[in-house]
Amino acid sequence: MSLANTSFVILSSILVLFMTPGLAFFYGGLVSKRNVVNTMLSVFIMTGVAILLWIIVGYSLSFSGDHFGFIGDLNHFFMHGFKADSLTATKIPESIYSLFQMMFAIITPALFVGAVVGRIKFNFLLVFLIVWSILVYYPMVHMVWSTGGILAKLGTLDFAGGTVVHINAGVTAFVLSAFLGKRIHYGDIPHTHYNLPWVLLGTAILWIGWYGFNAGSALAVNNVAVAAVVTTTVSTGTAMVTWMILDMIISGKPTLVGVCTGTLCGLVGITPAAGFVTIPGAFAIGILATLASYFFVSQLKDRIGIDDALDAFGCHGISGIVGSIATGLFATKSVNPIVTSNGLFYGGGWKLLGIQITATLFTIVFVIIACSIIIKGLSLVMPMRVNRKEEELGLDKGEHGEEVDYTIEMSQDIDTYRSDLSVYSKEFRGQIGQLTKHSDPD
Repeated sequence: MSLANTSFVILSSILVLFMTPGLAFFYGGLVSKRNVVNTMLSVFIMTGVAILLWIIVGYSLSFSGDHFGFIGDLNHFFMHGFKADSLTATKIPESIYSLFQMMFAIITPALFVGAVVGRIKFNFLLVFLIVWSILVYYPMVHMVWSTGGILAKLGTLDFAGGTVVHINAGVTAFVLSAFLGKRIHYGDIPHTHYNLPWVLLGTAILWIGWYGFNAGSALAVNNVAVAAVVTTTVSTGTAMVTWMILDMIISGKPTLVGVCTGTLCGLVGITPAAGFVTIPGAFAIGILATLASYFFVSQLKDRIGIDDALDAFGCHGISGIVGSIATGLFATKSVNPIVTSNGLFYGGGWKLLGIQITATLFTIVFVIIACSIIIKGLSLVMPMRVNRKEEELGLDKGEHGEEVDYTIEMSQDIDTYRSDLSVYSKEFRGQIGQLTKHSDPD
């Protein structure tokens, strides 16, 4: 066992796990006050559910055996017969590799929560997560990252989850939004974000965690991991600035939400290419992913008519598609010897680009069909959407009986204010008590 590589992957696993509460803060800060608890709970509960699913069937269906290059088997059901101490090619225990992959199984379904906040029933979301993981996520892992997978055999390059994670989650978000329909009063009332500092906090946590996501996918302390750290940083910084410039040119003002959204697009775009491309390649991907996502969110989204509440498809889906295809343009053997055919811009011709486009289109079609079948099937036995009364009340109270804020706002009515001072006179003694002497009854 390599102590350096094992320690590195353990640390990377912790960083990827850290991304899920980061995403909860990111999404929780973006939604309205009525749906903060529901949104954060919907994201965070994925942690426990995905862990249980992974040890019961997830690892086995993803990496044990092979059926038609599509899915594994159940030989390691509930980790039965799993050799935890066997070593991988990078000399880390199989148990640590499984742990690292488990973290991806947690964060991926959490991503599509952003599309359906404020209107999907919590119970439906939980059941959908279970069925989706078995019928969509584990097959995608097997097809791309297992040696027997059909997309792996095709030669698909996906360093840390362009197809498996971001296109998968993004397209799932799109399909869920389409079936759910638009929110009540969609477009009539200006949306107010609950807490912008939370959005920034969540973005920062995601960026930090993403180093585990991308660099950790090298599964060793080596030059590929170093390249992944550098390219992740370059793409993200480029995307952040690009979105801000677009905001300043098009809307006239830079916004914190825009900067954070651009940051996320850069992280998503570089994910499939992080360990395959050079610094100029990462710079180009950061720009291309942001341009595509910005155009979709600002121009195409409303024309299509899909209510993707927090732009899960617009960011993860679109930037993931751009990053996956751009890998076929910028991948090079000089960064990673696993690249058998250089990208188009590095003298490799059209071969790798064709493979990446094929894998990307396959992922989109597969996820659309599978998700549509799952949603239609579940809708026959349980309601998908909350009723109108609950939606207007907010899912925090309607689904959970909780509120994000329990503080009592000071009344603007002077008589009520004086009454409060009288009842709670002891608490108001001191300097604040002088306010009653100088208050103007008018």
